[in-house]
Amino acid sequence: MTPSSLNAPKSFAETASWLIGRVAYYVRLPAGEIAVDVPLADYGLDSVYAFSLSADMEDEFGVTADPTLLWDLETVTALAEYLVNGGGQE
Repeated sequence: MTPSSLNAPKSFAETASWLIGRVAYYVRLPAGEIAVDVPLADYGLDSVYAFSLSADMEDEFGVTADPTLLWDLETVTALAEYLVNGGGQE
């Protein structure tokens, strides 16, 4: 990633694709097996990986992402919508 792409606005599709890639990496599944409407916990994403994914989201999107967010917004769709809408920032 280049510095100019950091925090650049991303579309819903780009954000969902990025999330799918990160989840697939952590749960060691092909990205094609990650459905956008299935709770991430169903794939075995545990608290350790939630911390890692939340840090990745902070780095990629420039938002504060508490690991518990993944339990509140438990699907790729919900997380992508949250991130595309500014991560709860006003």
